Amino acid sequence: MLSPPTELTREMSLGVVSAALRQRWLLLLLGPLAAGAVAFALLLLVPSTYTAKTSFLPPQQQGANIAGTLATLGTIAGLGGVAPVRNSSDQYVALMQSALVADRLIDRFELMRSYDAKFRAEARRELAANARFSVGRKDGMVAIEVDDRDPARAAGLANAFVEELRVLLSRLVITEAQQRRVFFESQLQQAQERLVRAQLALQASGFSQGALRAEPKAAADEYGRLRAETTAAEVRVQMLRSNLAEGAPELRQAQSTLTALREQLARTERAGAPPAQKAGSDYVTKYRDFKYHETLFELFARQYEAARLDESREGTPIQVIDVASPPERPSAPRRARLSALAALVAFIALTATVLVRARQARHAAA
Repeated sequence: MLSPPTELTREMSLGVVSAALRQRWLLLLLGPLAAGAVAFALLLLVPSTYTAKTSFLPPQQQGANIAGTLATLGTIAGLGGVAPVRNSSDQYVALMQSALVADRLIDRFELMRSYDAKFRAEARRELAANARFSVGRKDGMVAIEVDDRDPARAAGLANAFVEELRVLLSRLVITEAQQRRVFFESQLQQAQERLVRAQLALQASGFSQGALRAEPKAAADEYGRLRAETTAAEVRVQMLRSNLAEGAPELRQAQSTLTALREQLARTERAGAPPAQKAGSDYVTKYRDFKYHETLFELFARQYEAARLDESREGTPIQVIDVASPPERPSAPRRARLSALAALVAFIALTATVLVRARQARHAAA
């Protein structure tokens, strides 16, 4: 039992306090019991709330298709060292909290009627208040808890969040792959047209043994490779700018790689400039242009095939760990705990009242 207030114990001895409490023992016993019973009866009028829970393990990487496509740049990937773009589990939670997912759940479970909402915005707010998302910081597992007065609907909503996330991710992945396929398809067509023109120009220039002696084939191949890789690096920077923020580390690293390739290409051009002025320079120039367009065409062809492969794949897999099932017991209100708390508060209040009145009676007698 809690001790009486300090100011009372200073003015009243322990015997007086015990006597006052013994005189009112029936009130101190029945009063808290009555308060607890009334609280329990009132809580019975409050509808029960059920909580269903599901958890899933999200993919470890998101945007791996972009990284895989960039890796097809051959030696550029080794120079650039671009790391895959990773999405944290918090981003998956943000997707499930989006208005798009909320509207689909509202229509699917007829939540406008269940929540007695006149406007869709009210149903969204009610759904957001009833759904809780948590992310494990060590394992990255996402847990979803949904409260509802209907246990079956609570379980259905929890599982539906995961299902709608699957649909949304599948659509986003397909859209991204289609965009890359269309982009590289146009680049491949342009590269093919330029390659044909370069081949015709090379054939029209004729063959010159002196040109090969002035600038060997290996040097021309190296120049064409560097020039093609520089162009491909420019395309990669353009792709990253469309998917990442301007200050992203991957974008800065890709820009540094592009700068290094441009400097290396400039050194190669300066080193090859004097020999190119000798006999057969026209053939050498056209041969170098031909090798450049040939290498660039091969790079874009590999990226185009990778984009087509990504387009044919299914959406990002999500591994469900615990499927939500209708809960057997309500999660709120906790009637027994709240009734016991009401009884305890009533006991403390009655004890303080008895002691105050005993002190007043003692002062009046004095």
